[in-house]
Amino acid sequence: MYIEVASRLKQTEEYYFSKKLREIDAMNKAGAQVINLGIGSPDLPPHPTVIQVLQEEASKATVHGYQNYKGAPALREAMADWYARYYGVTLDPQTEIMPLIGSKEGIVHICMTYLQEGDQVLIPNPGYPAYSSAVKVAGATAIPYELKAERNWQPDFEELELLDLSAVKIMWINYPHMPTGALATKALFEQLIAFGKKHQILICHDNPYSFILNEHPQSIMSVDGAKEVAIELNSLSKSSNMAGWRIGMLVGDQARINDVLRFKSNMDSGMFLPMQLAAAKALQLDKSWYSELNAVYTRRREKVYAIMDLLGCRYDTAQVGLFVWAKIPATYQDAYALSDEVLYDAQVFITPGGIFGSAGDSYIRISLCAHEDVLDRAIARILDAQKEAEGE
Repeated sequence: MYIEVASRLKQTEEYYFSKKLREIDAMNKAGAQVINLGIGSPDLPPHPTVIQVLQEEASKATVHGYQNYKGAPALREAMADWYARYYGVTLDPQTEIMPLIGSKEGIVHICMTYLQEGDQVLIPNPGYPAYSSAVKVAGATAIPYELKAERNWQPDFEELELLDLSAVKIMWINYPHMPTGALATKALFEQLIAFGKKHQILICHDNPYSFILNEHPQSIMSVDGAKEVAIELNSLSKSSNMAGWRIGMLVGDQARINDVLRFKSNMDSGMFLPMQLAAAKALQLDKSWYSELNAVYTRRREKVYAIMDLLGCRYDTAQVGLFVWAKIPATYQDAYALSDEVLYDAQVFITPGGIFGSAGDSYIRISLCAHEDVLDRAIARILDAQKEAEGE
């Protein structure tokens, strides 16, 4: 018996990585042993004290029941303290913070809370595909705004002002930007807040990469008046090596938190308490944790630069975050062609920029989530493939 899927899913395709990983799995079963440099899933563990808290708390008999929908007070207080220490942002842990089961779920929760058919949403191109998918699932229409290298991947407000913004309800932004690694400036955040106020648009900032290879973490919530028109998602996935734990947060004005809670409380029954308490411990770590983590990523990034050089790609060394973004040689039709060539000839997978939108068609992205020896093997494979091609 065939039951047709809901119309909301008909325009939402399976995630590119989901499909590509199946292909890579088939190649591996055939003996290829593909080196995957595509996905940004940290391969390093959390701090040992975080694991210790999880083990100790999970052994208690009283922690296995349903939890508060708004999260444990200890976790919300740790999140508030983290924002104060690193971003200079004051948040009320009782009313202005909501822990999430990963910030990705927050993207969907926000869209389902505020959007319906007829609404429009500004999404970055290139940008994280989940923004567009969540908008479509909510029944609204995604309106891409193009980001360009010559503008350091920042919005062109003059172009935005030319649009009919009457139906636009939300604008998604993400800095440090994924996939390009571009940083925001305080002036950009101030422009975004002013733009949101002028047009009555909710500015939704997705901020999971601010600690990776970046000495000065920033939050849009540090701008005067931000709480009037902006909310921010954050995550422990990248900064604390806890991607599989699925722990994120939404911060903003109390009214916005309560709005999203109306949807979220119908979708889950809270996080496992020991995970929340371990996450609180992760947020309490001092700056040395981030410095040590970034020392590893700095060494890896040099290897990734070497791969980009082998492929004839050009990149900006000022970019930050968990990836390196680079422009491909003009000899390739698009980044999919280069990505497939490297996959099939060298058994190394790199991400084509086109999955992030049309503005990424001539770019590729390589993850830093691989040990140096793995990156060395990738370099050797690509070199061997190039020598073999030259010998044909």
